[in-house]
Amino acid sequence: MKTTLGVIVGNRGFFPDSVAREGHNEILALLQQEGIDSVCLTPEDTKFGTVETLADARACADLFRKNAGRIDGILVTLPNFGDERGVADTLRLSGLKVPVLVQAYPDQLDKFAIGQRRDSFCGKFSVCANLSQYRIPFSLTREHTVSPQTDSFRQDLRRFGATCRIVRGLRNARFGAIGPRPAAFNSVRYSEKILEGCGITVDVLDLTDVFGRANRMSDSDPRVAEKLQAIQGYVDTSSVPAASLAKMAKFAVVVEDWIRQNSMVGTAIQCWTAIEEYFGIVPCTVMSMMSNALLPSACEVDVTGAIAMYVLQLASGKPSAIVDWNNNYENDRDKCVVFHCSNMPKAFFDQIKMDSHAILAGFVPRENTWGALLGQIKPGPATFLRISTDDLSGKVSAYAAEGHTTADPAKTWGGVGVVHVPRLPELLRYICCNGFEHHVSMNLSHVGSSIVDALQTYLGWSVYPHNIEIL
Repeated sequence: MKTTLGVIVGNRGFFPDSVAREGHNEILALLQQEGIDSVCLTPEDTKFGTVETLADARACADLFRKNAGRIDGILVTLPNFGDERGVADTLRLSGLKVPVLVQAYPDQLDKFAIGQRRDSFCGKFSVCANLSQYRIPFSLTREHTVSPQTDSFRQDLRRFGATCRIVRGLRNARFGAIGPRPAAFNSVRYSEKILEGCGITVDVLDLTDVFGRANRMSDSDPRVAEKLQAIQGYVDTSSVPAASLAKMAKFAVVVEDWIRQNSMVGTAIQCWTAIEEYFGIVPCTVMSMMSNALLPSACEVDVTGAIAMYVLQLASGKPSAIVDWNNNYENDRDKCVVFHCSNMPKAFFDQIKMDSHAILAGFVPRENTWGALLGQIKPGPATFLRISTDDLSGKVSAYAAEGHTTADPAKTWGGVGVVHVPRLPELLRYICCNGFEHHVSMNLSHVGSSIVDALQTYLGWSVYPHNIEIL
């Protein structure tokens, strides 16, 4: 989760350059305090390590190109008015296609005399106008001018860091689809070609390959024994048959080997009913463990749901889950029940229990359905994200919303939670009217602003924000 920012310190000769020198030192010290690595010109490279002239822009662009492999984003800081062309030329000449954050210092009324005033307030418009003319997308701080020492700017930096991680993480990302989509789930259809056009690759693996590889493994295989121990350490398995646990361990070894060999960042699995009928487990615990280890795994071959889980994870650094928008909560219009049966990561619960799958046990023998995780989602902040491909338009669309999980009781089987989302009926209407799935990915954090910024500003996807501050 480490972030590295290229830094452009703007300067303009007929404004006080002493504040540019101070700004250079201040911003680099602040980034270090925030645990963010930086790549920036030094006073040995240009005047005070700032960018003003074309020669400065070339020097800075060359530095950025040399460090392109580790730069996640660019911070443009304006201690004074700044040179609008210098900033834009640096970005164009660098060739970097990364997020850009523009920050401008505030002036003080007692320092408005010539030789003291910054005029960054005005300079920010000029810089942004040039970036727009150069077709360079950029992000903004919440306040038009903001001091680096404020909590507001530190929050801007953290939000921007999440934006950078999402954009970088989705470039050349690889996801795995294991098994065909269940016939009853037309709603989770998606376009591999549209995703490939966005730089996201989907590899596939047939369930018969999984079963065949797993069945060749013996219970005494060291990898099976190690995975079995991990499962038993993850959740109480005292009531689960030993044969079922051994099958879970083999399934996990096969899937994780495939993930590793293909450099995947997430999976979507055909979790029923072939696995239960012909292999004899539900894969929920294995999927939960992967998601909890930041390898998100979605149900019912919902590949775009897995991508949304990954985006949420990139933004927050925490595990994500995929759930159903499942039920109303009595007569509270802004609350509803979210549910899955369940493969939610352990991080979502205070207490979890492994059980057989009460729903699927009505279709296949109960002894074939061990592995579901039961519990109630703990209360706290929550961000919801749904990503879908639209074959008719050839585009990717999404919605994101922020709310909270609550401690309200919802006594039912499976993994369950009660969520509160302001103006929830508006969101539900939007989902219905725009053809979105009943699945939604969620994360126990508030990262909506970064997600909208990354997906809309830098990837060009259409994103509907609900109850999210847009910057």
